[in-house]
Amino acid sequence: MMQGKNVLVMGLGRFGGGVDSAIFACKSGAKVTVTDLADESALEESLAELAGFDIEYHLGGHRREDFKNTDLVIVNPAVPPDNRFLQTADKAKRLITSQVEIFFQLCRCRIVGITGANGKSTTAALTAHLLRKGSGQKGIGYRRVRLSGNIGNRPLLEILDELDCRDVVVLELSSFQLEQLSRIQTAPDVSVITNLTPNHLDRHGTFEAYCAAKENIFKFQKGRKNEPAVSIFNAEDLITAGWFELYNKDPQRCSLTFKGADVPDKFQKVFNLPGRANLSNLAAAVVAARQFKVNDDTILQALATFQALPHRLELVAQIKGARWYNDSIATTPVSAIAALEAFEEPKIIIAGGYDKGLVFDELGKEIAQRAKAAILIGDTATKIAGAIRMGGGTGVQVEFAGSMGQAVNCAGRLAQDGDVVLLSPACASYDMFTNFRQRGEVFKKLVTKLAEI
Repeated sequence: MMQGKNVLVMGLGRFGGGVDSAIFACKSGAKVTVTDLADESALEESLAELAGFDIEYHLGGHRREDFKNTDLVIVNPAVPPDNRFLQTADKAKRLITSQVEIFFQLCRCRIVGITGANGKSTTAALTAHLLRKGSGQKGIGYRRVRLSGNIGNRPLLEILDELDCRDVVVLELSSFQLEQLSRIQTAPDVSVITNLTPNHLDRHGTFEAYCAAKENIFKFQKGRKNEPAVSIFNAEDLITAGWFELYNKDPQRCSLTFKGADVPDKFQKVFNLPGRANLSNLAAAVVAARQFKVNDDTILQALATFQALPHRLELVAQIKGARWYNDSIATTPVSAIAALEAFEEPKIIIAGGYDKGLVFDELGKEIAQRAKAAILIGDTATKIAGAIRMGGGTGVQVEFAGSMGQAVNCAGRLAQDGDVVLLSPACASYDMFTNFRQRGEVFKKLVTKLAEI
Protein backbone atom coordinates (compact mmCIF):
# COMPACT_ATOMS: atom_id res chain seq x y z
CA MET A 1 0.00 0.00 0.00
CA MET A 2 2.80 2.44 0.88
CA GLN A 3 6.00 0.76 -0.35
CA GLY A 4 8.08 3.32 -2.24
CA LYS A 5 5.41 6.03 -1.92
CA ASN A 6 5.76 9.57 -0.62
CA VAL A 7 3.55 9.80 2.47
CA LEU A 8 2.68 13.03 4.25
CA VAL A 9 1.48 12.75 7.87
CA MET A 10 -0.60 15.86 8.57
CA GLY A 11 -0.83 16.61 12.28
CA LEU A 12 1.72 14.79 14.43
CA GLY A 13 -0.08 15.92 17.56
CA ARG A 14 0.61 15.03 21.17
CA PHE A 15 -1.82 12.14 21.68
CA GLY A 16 -0.09 9.34 19.76
CA GLY A 17 -2.16 9.10 16.56
CA GLY A 18 0.33 10.94 14.37
CA VAL A 19 3.23 8.99 15.83
CA ASP A 20 1.43 5.70 15.17
CA SER A 21 0.70 6.71 11.56
CA ALA A 22 4.27 7.88 10.92
CA ILE A 23 5.81 4.68 12.32
CA PHE A 24 3.40 2.54 10.30
CA ALA A 25 4.26 4.40 7.09
CA CYS A 26 8.00 4.07 7.75
CA LYS A 27 7.74 0.34 8.44
CA SER A 28 5.65 -0.02 5.27
CA GLY A 29 8.56 1.28 3.18
CA ALA A 30 7.31 4.80 2.53
CA LYS A 31 9.30 8.02 2.35
CA VAL A 32 7.67 9.93 5.21
CA THR A 33 7.25 13.65 5.79
CA VAL A 34 5.53 15.00 8.90
CA THR A 35 3.88 18.43 8.94
CA ASP A 36 2.29 20.18 11.91
CA LEU A 37 1.22 23.70 12.85
CA ALA A 38 2.94 23.30 16.22
CA ASP A 39 6.69 23.82 16.54
CA GLU A 40 9.38 21.44 17.75
CA SER A 41 9.16 22.50 21.40
CA ALA A 42 5.42 21.77 21.57
CA LEU A 43 5.89 18.33 19.99
CA GLU A 44 8.93 17.27 22.00
CA GLU A 45 7.48 14.00 23.35
CA SER A 46 6.05 12.88 20.00
CA LEU A 47 9.31 13.68 18.19
CA ALA A 48 11.28 11.67 20.75
CA GLU A 49 9.20 8.58 19.89
CA LEU A 50 10.16 8.98 16.22
CA ALA A 51 13.88 9.56 16.86
CA GLY A 52 15.00 6.29 15.26
CA PHE A 53 13.12 6.75 11.98
CA ASP A 54 14.15 8.47 8.74
CA ILE A 55 11.51 11.22 8.61
CA GLU A 56 11.54 14.73 7.17
CA TYR A 57 9.82 17.35 9.35
CA HIS A 58 8.09 20.59 8.38
CA LEU A 59 6.91 22.07 11.68
CA GLY A 60 5.45 25.40 12.73
CA GLY A 61 3.14 25.55 9.72
CA HIS A 62 2.05 23.67 6.61
CA ARG A 63 3.48 24.12 3.10
CA ARG A 64 1.15 23.90 0.13
CA GLU A 65 3.78 22.18 -2.02
CA ASP A 66 3.96 19.26 0.45
CA PHE A 67 0.33 18.47 -0.30
CA LYS A 68 0.88 18.66 -4.06
CA ASN A 69 4.07 16.60 -4.16
CA THR A 70 3.01 13.63 -2.05
CA ASP A 71 1.29 10.39 -3.06
CA LEU A 72 -0.71 9.96 0.12
CA VAL A 73 -1.82 12.17 3.02
CA ILE A 74 -2.54 10.56 6.40
CA VAL A 75 -4.55 13.20 8.21
CA ASN A 76 -5.01 13.57 11.97
CA PRO A 77 -8.69 13.39 13.05
CA ALA A 78 -8.38 16.84 14.64
CA VAL A 79 -8.01 18.38 11.17
CA PRO A 80 -11.41 19.43 9.72
CA PRO A 81 -12.25 17.86 6.33
CA ASP A 82 -12.63 21.30 4.73
CA ASN A 83 -9.06 22.32 5.63
CA ARG A 84 -7.54 24.31 2.76
CA PHE A 85 -4.40 22.18 2.60
CA LEU A 86 -6.50 19.03 2.27
CA GLN A 87 -8.38 20.77 -0.52
CA THR A 88 -5.03 21.35 -2.22
CA ALA A 89 -4.24 17.64 -1.99
CA ASP A 90 -7.69 16.74 -3.27
CA LYS A 91 -7.40 19.06 -6.28
CA ALA A 92 -4.00 17.49 -7.04
CA LYS A 93 -5.77 14.09 -6.93
CA ARG A 94 -3.68 12.89 -3.99
CA LEU A 95 -5.13 10.09 -1.88
CA ILE A 96 -6.32 11.27 1.54
CA THR A 97 -6.73 8.76 4.35
CA SER A 98 -6.40 8.51 8.14
CA GLN A 99 -5.15 6.23 10.87
CA VAL A 100 -8.61 4.81 11.55
CA GLU A 101 -9.37 4.23 7.85
CA ILE A 102 -6.13 2.31 7.37
CA PHE A 103 -6.93 0.20 10.42
CA PHE A 104 -10.40 -0.73 9.20
CA GLN A 105 -9.07 -1.59 5.74
CA LEU A 106 -6.36 -3.92 7.08
CA CYS A 107 -7.87 -5.36 10.28
CA ARG A 108 -8.65 -9.08 9.95
CA CYS A 109 -10.69 -9.52 13.11
CA ARG A 110 -14.06 -8.41 14.43
CA ILE A 111 -14.34 -4.84 15.64
CA VAL A 112 -16.56 -3.54 18.42
CA GLY A 113 -16.96 0.23 18.10
CA ILE A 114 -18.14 2.43 20.96
CA THR A 115 -19.15 6.06 20.49
CA GLY A 116 -21.34 8.67 22.18
CA ALA A 117 -21.16 12.10 23.73
CA ASN A 118 -20.37 10.78 27.22
CA GLY A 119 -19.33 7.47 28.73
CA LYS A 120 -17.68 5.99 25.66
CA SER A 121 -14.26 5.45 27.26
CA THR A 122 -15.72 3.71 30.31
CA THR A 123 -18.06 1.64 28.13
CA ALA A 124 -15.21 0.63 25.82
CA ALA A 125 -12.96 -0.33 28.75
CA LEU A 126 -15.81 -2.24 30.42
CA THR A 127 -16.65 -4.11 27.21
CA ALA A 128 -13.02 -5.12 26.71
CA HIS A 129 -12.77 -6.19 30.36
CA LEU A 130 -15.87 -8.41 30.10
CA LEU A 131 -14.69 -9.95 26.84
CA ARG A 132 -11.23 -10.66 28.24
CA LYS A 133 -12.76 -12.48 31.18
CA GLY A 134 -14.68 -14.68 28.74
CA SER A 135 -11.69 -15.44 26.53
CA GLY A 136 -10.71 -19.10 26.55
CA GLN A 137 -13.92 -20.31 28.16
CA LYS A 138 -16.04 -23.07 26.65
CA GLY A 139 -18.27 -21.87 23.84
CA ILE A 140 -16.36 -18.61 23.34
CA GLY A 141 -15.38 -18.15 19.70
CA TYR A 142 -12.61 -15.59 20.03
CA ARG A 143 -9.03 -15.64 21.29
CA ARG A 144 -7.55 -12.33 22.40
CA VAL A 145 -9.12 -8.92 23.07
CA ARG A 146 -7.46 -5.57 22.42
CA LEU A 147 -8.66 -2.14 23.54
CA SER A 148 -7.64 0.81 21.36
CA GLY A 149 -8.88 3.83 19.44
CA ASN A 150 -9.59 7.23 20.95
CA ILE A 151 -8.69 6.14 24.48
CA GLY A 152 -5.52 6.71 26.47
CA ASN A 153 -2.94 7.23 23.68
CA ARG A 154 -3.11 3.56 22.72
CA PRO A 155 -1.51 2.61 19.38
CA LEU A 156 -3.83 1.44 16.63
CA LEU A 157 -1.85 0.58 13.49
CA GLU A 158 0.96 -0.87 15.60
CA ILE A 159 -1.24 -3.77 16.71
CA LEU A 160 -2.33 -4.84 13.20
CA ASP A 161 0.41 -7.47 12.84
CA GLU A 162 -0.58 -9.03 16.17
CA LEU A 163 -4.21 -9.63 15.17
CA ASP A 164 -5.81 -12.51 13.36
CA CYS A 165 -9.40 -13.48 12.56
CA ARG A 166 -9.90 -15.11 15.99
CA ASP A 167 -9.35 -11.86 17.89
CA VAL A 168 -11.66 -8.99 18.86
CA VAL A 169 -10.71 -5.31 18.95
CA VAL A 170 -12.74 -2.85 21.03
CA LEU A 171 -12.39 0.70 19.73
CA GLU A 172 -13.53 3.97 21.23
CA LEU A 173 -14.45 6.12 18.22
CA SER A 174 -14.85 9.89 18.23
CA SER A 175 -17.10 11.91 15.95
CA PHE A 176 -13.97 13.07 14.11
CA GLN A 177 -12.88 9.48 13.43
CA LEU A 178 -16.37 8.45 12.34
CA GLU A 179 -16.42 11.42 9.97
CA GLN A 180 -13.24 10.02 8.42
CA LEU A 181 -14.67 6.50 8.13
CA SER A 182 -17.47 7.87 5.95
CA ARG A 183 -14.83 8.30 3.21
CA ILE A 184 -14.52 4.54 2.83
CA GLN A 185 -18.08 3.80 4.00
CA THR A 186 -17.22 1.22 6.61
CA ALA A 187 -18.10 0.69 10.27
CA PRO A 188 -17.58 -1.82 13.12
CA ASP A 189 -19.12 -5.29 13.21
CA VAL A 190 -20.72 -4.42 16.55
CA SER A 191 -21.56 -0.75 17.05
CA VAL A 192 -22.64 0.85 20.34
CA ILE A 193 -23.76 4.40 21.07
CA THR A 194 -23.97 5.55 24.68
CA ASN A 195 -25.93 8.82 24.27
CA LEU A 196 -26.09 12.05 22.28
CA THR A 197 -25.84 15.58 23.64
CA PRO A 198 -24.30 18.70 22.06
CA ASN A 199 -20.51 18.52 21.80
CA HIS A 200 -17.71 19.72 19.52
CA LEU A 201 -19.96 22.36 18.00
CA ASP A 202 -16.83 24.44 17.36
CA ARG A 203 -15.88 21.73 14.83
CA HIS A 204 -19.19 20.42 13.52
CA GLY A 205 -21.09 23.71 13.54
CA THR A 206 -24.47 22.28 14.54
CA PHE A 207 -25.78 19.53 16.78
CA GLU A 208 -27.37 17.95 13.69
CA ALA A 209 -23.98 17.71 11.97
CA TYR A 210 -22.44 16.22 15.12
CA CYS A 211 -25.21 13.59 15.27
CA ALA A 212 -24.74 12.81 11.57
CA ALA A 213 -21.05 12.07 12.20
CA LYS A 214 -21.95 9.78 15.10
CA GLU A 215 -24.57 7.96 13.03
CA ASN A 216 -21.85 6.77 10.65
CA ILE A 217 -21.09 4.04 13.20
CA PHE A 218 -24.39 2.42 12.15
CA LYS A 219 -24.94 3.82 8.66
CA PHE A 220 -22.08 1.92 7.04
CA GLN A 221 -22.30 -1.39 8.91
CA LYS A 222 -22.23 -4.41 6.59
CA GLY A 223 -21.73 -7.48 8.73
CA ARG A 224 -19.62 -10.51 7.81
CA LYS A 225 -20.31 -13.82 6.13
CA ASN A 226 -23.10 -15.57 8.08
CA GLU A 227 -22.89 -12.83 10.75
CA PRO A 228 -25.21 -9.82 10.63
CA ALA A 229 -23.99 -6.45 11.84
CA VAL A 230 -25.02 -5.72 15.43
CA SER A 231 -26.28 -2.23 16.32
CA ILE A 232 -26.77 -1.34 20.01
CA PHE A 233 -28.70 1.79 21.02
CA ASN A 234 -29.49 3.58 24.28
CA ALA A 235 -33.27 3.27 24.71
CA GLU A 236 -33.23 6.08 27.31
CA ASP A 237 -31.82 8.63 24.86
CA LEU A 238 -34.46 10.22 22.64
CA ILE A 239 -32.32 10.46 19.51
CA THR A 240 -30.66 7.05 19.72
CA ALA A 241 -34.00 5.41 20.56
CA GLY A 242 -35.28 6.91 17.32
CA TRP A 243 -32.32 5.48 15.46
CA PHE A 244 -33.18 2.04 16.84
CA GLU A 245 -36.65 2.30 15.32
CA LEU A 246 -35.05 3.19 11.98
CA TYR A 247 -32.33 0.54 11.88
CA ASN A 248 -34.47 -2.19 13.41
CA LYS A 249 -36.28 -2.33 10.06
CA ASP A 250 -33.11 -3.56 8.35
CA PRO A 251 -33.26 -7.38 8.03
CA GLN A 252 -29.50 -7.54 7.43
CA ARG A 253 -28.63 -6.38 10.94
CA CYS A 254 -29.43 -7.22 14.56
CA SER A 255 -30.61 -4.09 16.39
CA LEU A 256 -30.69 -4.09 20.20
CA THR A 257 -31.25 -1.59 23.01
CA PHE A 258 -30.07 -1.12 26.58
CA LYS A 259 -31.26 0.77 29.66
CA GLY A 260 -29.30 1.59 32.78
CA ALA A 261 -32.50 1.00 34.74
CA ASP A 262 -32.52 -2.64 33.58
CA VAL A 263 -29.11 -3.63 34.96
CA PRO A 264 -29.70 -6.70 37.18
CA ASP A 265 -29.26 -6.20 40.92
CA LYS A 266 -26.58 -8.90 41.03
CA PHE A 267 -24.41 -6.80 38.71
CA GLN A 268 -25.07 -3.56 40.56
CA LYS A 269 -23.95 -5.10 43.87
CA VAL A 270 -20.41 -5.78 42.61
CA PHE A 271 -20.07 -2.78 40.29
CA ASN A 272 -18.07 -0.10 42.11
CA LEU A 273 -18.46 2.92 39.81
CA PRO A 274 -20.80 5.61 41.20
CA GLY A 275 -23.73 7.26 39.47
CA ARG A 276 -26.65 6.54 37.18
CA ALA A 277 -24.56 7.33 34.09
CA ASN A 278 -22.19 4.48 34.90
CA LEU A 279 -25.12 2.06 35.14
CA SER A 280 -25.99 3.05 31.58
CA ASN A 281 -22.38 2.41 30.55
CA LEU A 282 -22.53 -0.99 32.23
CA ALA A 283 -25.80 -1.87 30.49
CA ALA A 284 -24.26 -1.09 27.11
CA ALA A 285 -21.14 -3.16 27.83
CA VAL A 286 -23.21 -6.14 28.99
CA VAL A 287 -25.31 -6.16 25.81
CA ALA A 288 -22.13 -5.96 23.70
CA ALA A 289 -20.41 -8.77 25.63
CA ARG A 290 -23.44 -11.03 25.32
CA GLN A 291 -23.12 -10.85 21.52
CA PHE A 292 -19.93 -12.87 21.97
CA LYS A 293 -21.64 -15.43 24.24
CA VAL A 294 -20.13 -14.13 27.49
CA ASN A 295 -22.45 -15.47 30.20
CA ASP A 296 -23.73 -13.76 33.34
CA ASP A 297 -21.46 -15.66 35.73
CA THR A 298 -18.42 -14.49 33.78
CA ILE A 299 -19.75 -10.92 33.70
CA LEU A 300 -20.27 -11.03 37.47
CA GLN A 301 -16.69 -12.17 38.06
CA ALA A 302 -15.32 -9.51 35.72
CA LEU A 303 -17.24 -6.65 37.34
CA ALA A 304 -15.73 -7.46 40.72
CA THR A 305 -12.27 -6.56 39.38
CA PHE A 306 -13.08 -3.58 37.15
CA GLN A 307 -11.51 -0.29 38.20
CA ALA A 308 -12.56 3.20 37.13
CA LEU A 309 -10.47 4.79 34.41
CA PRO A 310 -8.30 7.75 35.42
CA HIS A 311 -10.01 11.16 35.32
CA ARG A 312 -13.51 9.64 35.43
CA LEU A 313 -15.01 10.17 38.89
CA GLU A 314 -11.64 9.04 40.22
CA LEU A 315 -11.36 9.22 44.01
CA VAL A 316 -8.17 11.16 44.73
CA ALA A 317 -8.17 11.67 48.50
CA GLN A 318 -10.21 12.10 51.64
CA ILE A 319 -9.24 15.28 53.47
CA LYS A 320 -10.79 16.09 56.85
CA GLY A 321 -13.81 13.96 56.02
CA ALA A 322 -14.39 15.42 52.53
CA ARG A 323 -13.91 13.19 49.47
CA TRP A 324 -12.15 14.71 46.44
CA TYR A 325 -12.93 13.36 42.95
CA ASN A 326 -11.15 13.94 39.65
CA ASP A 327 -13.66 13.97 36.78
CA SER A 328 -11.51 15.91 34.32
CA ILE A 329 -12.93 13.87 31.42
CA ALA A 330 -16.21 15.78 31.89
CA THR A 331 -15.87 18.13 28.92
CA THR A 332 -19.61 18.75 28.40
CA PRO A 333 -22.37 20.12 30.63
CA VAL A 334 -24.22 16.79 30.48
CA SER A 335 -21.23 14.86 31.82
CA ALA A 336 -20.81 17.35 34.67
CA ILE A 337 -24.51 17.01 35.48
CA ALA A 338 -24.06 13.22 35.63
CA ALA A 339 -21.23 13.72 38.13
CA LEU A 340 -23.40 15.95 40.31
CA GLU A 341 -26.18 13.34 40.21
CA ALA A 342 -23.79 10.58 41.28
CA PHE A 343 -23.57 11.82 44.89
CA GLU A 344 -26.18 12.69 47.51
CA GLU A 345 -23.71 14.50 49.78
CA PRO A 346 -23.20 18.30 49.80
CA LYS A 347 -21.04 19.14 46.79
CA ILE A 348 -18.44 21.69 45.80
CA ILE A 349 -17.85 21.69 42.04
CA ILE A 350 -14.84 23.08 40.20
CA ALA A 351 -15.98 23.84 36.66
CA GLY A 352 -15.08 25.87 33.59
CA GLY A 353 -12.54 25.86 30.78
CA TYR A 354 -12.25 26.25 27.03
CA ASP A 355 -15.40 27.49 25.28
CA LYS A 356 -16.62 24.99 22.66
CA GLY A 357 -19.78 26.96 22.06
CA LEU A 358 -21.91 24.85 24.41
CA VAL A 359 -24.91 26.06 26.41
CA PHE A 360 -24.73 25.90 30.23
CA ASP A 361 -28.37 26.59 31.15
CA GLU A 362 -29.14 23.05 32.38
CA LEU A 363 -25.83 22.80 34.21
CA GLY A 364 -26.62 26.08 35.94
CA LYS A 365 -29.94 24.68 37.16
CA GLU A 366 -28.30 21.47 38.41
CA ILE A 367 -25.59 23.36 40.27
CA ALA A 368 -28.27 25.60 41.79
CA GLN A 369 -30.17 22.53 43.03
CA ARG A 370 -27.36 20.14 43.93
CA ALA A 371 -24.23 22.09 44.93
CA LYS A 372 -23.33 24.17 47.97
CA ALA A 373 -20.55 25.97 46.10
CA ALA A 374 -19.12 26.39 42.60
CA ILE A 375 -15.53 27.42 41.94
CA LEU A 376 -15.24 28.58 38.34
CA ILE A 377 -12.13 28.69 36.16
CA GLY A 378 -11.18 29.36 32.56
CA ASP A 379 -12.82 31.07 29.60
CA THR A 380 -16.34 29.94 30.47
CA ALA A 381 -16.33 30.97 34.13
CA THR A 382 -18.59 34.00 33.69
CA LYS A 383 -20.98 32.10 31.39
CA ILE A 384 -21.40 29.32 33.96
CA ALA A 385 -21.84 31.86 36.76
CA GLY A 386 -24.62 33.50 34.74
CA ALA A 387 -26.28 30.14 34.16
CA ILE A 388 -26.18 29.38 37.91
CA ARG A 389 -27.75 32.74 38.66
CA MET A 390 -30.47 32.24 36.02
CA GLY A 391 -31.03 28.73 37.37
CA GLY A 392 -32.02 30.10 40.76
CA GLY A 393 -28.72 29.50 42.50
CA THR A 394 -28.91 32.37 44.96
CA GLY A 395 -27.95 30.00 47.78
CA VAL A 396 -24.90 28.66 45.96
CA GLN A 397 -21.58 30.24 46.85
CA VAL A 398 -19.86 31.15 43.56
CA GLU A 399 -16.12 31.82 43.53
CA PHE A 400 -13.74 32.58 40.65
CA ALA A 401 -10.21 31.21 40.45
CA GLY A 402 -7.42 32.19 38.07
CA SER A 403 -5.69 28.81 38.21
CA MET A 404 -6.28 25.23 39.27
CA GLY A 405 -4.10 25.86 42.31
CA GLN A 406 -6.33 28.72 43.41
CA ALA A 407 -9.42 26.59 42.78
CA VAL A 408 -8.13 23.71 44.91
CA ASN A 409 -7.11 26.04 47.74
CA CYS A 410 -10.53 27.70 47.66
CA ALA A 411 -12.28 24.31 47.74
CA GLY A 412 -10.06 23.31 50.64
CA ARG A 413 -11.24 26.31 52.65
CA LEU A 414 -14.91 25.62 51.88
CA ALA A 415 -14.99 21.82 52.25
CA GLN A 416 -16.37 20.31 55.44
CA ASP A 417 -16.67 16.81 56.85
CA GLY A 418 -19.05 14.78 54.65
CA ASP A 419 -18.72 16.99 51.56
CA VAL A 420 -17.78 15.87 48.05
CA VAL A 421 -15.40 18.07 46.05
CA LEU A 422 -15.71 17.48 42.30
CA LEU A 423 -13.44 18.59 39.52
CA SER A 424 -16.02 18.20 36.75
CA PRO A 425 -15.28 21.07 34.37
CA ALA A 426 -18.08 20.67 31.78
CA CYS A 427 -15.60 22.12 29.29
CA ALA A 428 -12.51 21.23 27.30
CA SER A 429 -9.13 22.09 28.79
CA TYR A 430 -7.33 23.90 25.98
CA ASP A 431 -7.47 27.39 27.50
CA MET A 432 -5.28 26.35 30.45
CA PHE A 433 -3.96 22.83 29.78
CA THR A 434 -2.71 20.61 26.96
CA ASN A 435 -5.60 18.17 27.40
CA PHE A 436 -8.00 16.77 30.00
CA ARG A 437 -5.35 14.32 31.23
CA GLN A 438 -2.91 17.09 32.11
CA ARG A 439 -5.72 19.00 33.81
CA GLY A 440 -6.62 15.94 35.87
CA GLU A 441 -3.01 15.19 36.80
CA VAL A 442 -2.45 18.78 37.93
CA PHE A 443 -5.60 18.57 40.05
CA LYS A 444 -4.52 15.28 41.62
CA LYS A 445 -1.07 16.60 42.51
CA LEU A 446 -2.56 19.71 44.10
CA VAL A 447 -5.09 17.69 46.10
CA THR A 448 -2.41 15.24 47.24
CA LYS A 449 -0.27 18.16 48.37
CA LEU A 450 -3.24 19.66 50.21
CA ALA A 451 -3.81 16.34 51.98
CA GLU A 452 -0.24 16.45 53.32
CA ILE A 453 -0.69 19.82 55.03
